[in-house]
Amino acid sequence: MSDSSEKQIIFRAAPGGALSGRIRVPGDKSISHRSIMLGALAEGVTEVSGFLEGEDNLATLEAFRAMGVRIEGPADGQVTIHGVGMHGLRAPAKSLYLGNSGTSMRLLSGLMAAQGFDVEMGGDASLSTRPMKRVTDPLRLMGAVVETSEKGTPPLKVKGGQRLKGIDYPMPMASAQVKSCLLLAGLYAEGRTCVSEPAPTRDHTERMLTGFGYPVERSGGKVCVQGGGKLSAAPIDVPADISSATFFMVGAAIAAGSDIVLEHVGINPTRIGVINILRLMGAGLELLNEREVGGEPVADIRVRAGKLKGIRIPEDQVPLAIDEFPALFVAAACAEGETVLTGAEELRVKESDRIQVMADGLVALGIDARATPDGIVIQGGTLGSGRVDSHGDHRIAMSFAMAALRATGPITITDCANVDTSFPGFVDLARKAGLDLVAEADR
Repeated sequence: MSDSSEKQIIFRAAPGGALSGRIRVPGDKSISHRSIMLGALAEGVTEVSGFLEGEDNLATLEAFRAMGVRIEGPADGQVTIHGVGMHGLRAPAKSLYLGNSGTSMRLLSGLMAAQGFDVEMGGDASLSTRPMKRVTDPLRLMGAVVETSEKGTPPLKVKGGQRLKGIDYPMPMASAQVKSCLLLAGLYAEGRTCVSEPAPTRDHTERMLTGFGYPVERSGGKVCVQGGGKLSAAPIDVPADISSATFFMVGAAIAAGSDIVLEHVGINPTRIGVINILRLMGAGLELLNEREVGGEPVADIRVRAGKLKGIRIPEDQVPLAIDEFPALFVAAACAEGETVLTGAEELRVKESDRIQVMADGLVALGIDARATPDGIVIQGGTLGSGRVDSHGDHRIAMSFAMAALRATGPITITDCANVDTSFPGFVDLARKAGLDLVAEADR
């Protein structure tokens, strides 16, 4: 949901076309967030390249500026962070405003719980409805004092000066944000903090902590840190975001004649569900020039149009593709046969209820799509023309823009202003690749 005071943007996508060429999508959002957080707490100067200049990451950057960290940039993805060390943050003059960024709020809650000062964190209308108990409950077990609204939603008030104790926490639900929050709090806690996850989630925090010289123990689904260490500045080259690359991967897979190369994409094993699922559906997808950059695996991804078939999506792939499902639902709509997703309840508490909003949008375009409590059932068919409400959810807006490549008529998508949160420049890059797309102010 967008605030009514914000500008309203409509996407208009004309039918047909194909995607081709070599493009580099913006930097990984998760890694960009963490580069600011760890760079700020490190000793020394951290140089970041490939930083995603979206609103969510800028919210994290501004929060650390408000706490006294000198940060130069961003300029063309370059950011210089003058670290203040583990105990150098200062009390902000006012409440930290985190916009639409759940990642900022959940990870910062872990860091703020360990500081010597009080802090309040708030956000926009959408963020103010997002569940925070999943981080506040375990933080309280560590000795943190955190208040939320009666519903367990933002704003969060964190009381400083608490002595945190390490805990051994089995997560009830797989969540990289909860895991990261507790590991960041654990850097300051007495003793060891261990988090066990029921299914693998993205491990960018653990990789980057190691890159900054902080020891992390990992065995099976358990991650531990010992409190009281320090971080040493290290350069970070942020890979292109696989979540952003996904829109072009799906677009190329569904549009006849497509052949596109997406450069320098992060292929962290905890994030490659979309690659595995598209391959299971029959997409022509290959990884080229595989390498490692700053502890993160990277490759160029070539995708060509293929004849997709409906599948039952393996539940072990769900946590590895949780942000990519809106685009994958479009692939399913263009596939032959039925696609069934189960075990994806978490999609209902993202920036929108992504299961219901995608089902509604696909039905509006003539596809048989039925939402279930923990997933969706989609019958492949012919995408028609229509008007879709993205409910202010950036990933839904971009997914339906790509759907036009296979549609019989134009698709209009409303409430698209939030695309800039994760993918600034999306419309220009999509046009360059071959999608007939325009963004205009809603009158």
